[in-house]
Amino acid sequence: MGTGFLAPRLMLLAAAVLFSTGGTAIKSCGLTDWQIAGFRCGVAALALMLIVPSSRRGWTGRTLLVGLAYAGTLICYSLANKATTSANAIFLQSSAPLYILVLAPILLGERARRRDLLLMLVLAAGLALFFVGEHPVSSTAPEPGAGNLYGALAGLSWAFTVLGLRWLAAADDSSQADAVRAVVAGNWIAFLVALPLALPVDSSSASDWAWIFYLGIFQIAVAYWLLTRGIERVPAFEASLLLMAEPIFNPIWTWRIHGEVPTATALLGGLLILSAATVKIRLDMSSQAGNPVSEKLR
Repeated sequence: MGTGFLAPRLMLLAAAVLFSTGGTAIKSCGLTDWQIAGFRCGVAALALMLIVPSSRRGWTGRTLLVGLAYAGTLICYSLANKATTSANAIFLQSSAPLYILVLAPILLGERARRRDLLLMLVLAAGLALFFVGEHPVSSTAPEPGAGNLYGALAGLSWAFTVLGLRWLAAADDSSQADAVRAVVAGNWIAFLVALPLALPVDSSSASDWAWIFYLGIFQIAVAYWLLTRGIERVPAFEASLLLMAEPIFNPIWTWRIHGEVPTATALLGGLLILSAATVKIRLDMSSQAGNPVSEKLR
């Protein structure tokens, strides 16, 4: 097994691990939810434009439209992590395939298959489990009800992002370059939308800003660079499975660092969502060539 086989897989795994640190990093930062949402995206946009020079040019109206959907994901994900558990935030965002199954026939003319309807029921059941029973309040999850709603909205906006990337790919052969531009545009839009609610910064510490720069540079920009470098040399389904390390590691970091323990219903809901999403990816990959870059831009 040579380095040509191992290196791209290690890049994808490293990207997934970096992505997975978002929840605990957001909770470790003492800035407000809107400050984190905006400032981390501003740093990420600058870092990506330095790392990937081609992302600075070639923008179109489509780039901005897909970027707008991605900005919604970035903002809602940050707000969710500040309000509820990291596990809830990432599992709820992972419910995006449910929304895609509903929206793809309307927006892209992609017909739903019979097997998709069964997966839709499983995803819906997993999603519903986050909104039943008790939602215990804790120091790391002060508003679990609101946080769960933000997480669900992150899943919805991520669904629009993935559909938008498919739309870009259908219109242009350079879909990967378009995806990078959409990522940069989304980060800039998120920064500008959040900025009025982020200012003024009444109090902060050096560690708060260190977390902001970590989130922008490493958790978003470097992780995405590793993703784009590794994704070209790994089969689509294998890449998708490697990237599933993010929702697995995400709650582990917050448990180890913050002592945050998800509820039993949240874990069950997350298991249903991730299982259904994995099955859908596998079925889609078997029927057509996929592009896992659109599966993970957060």
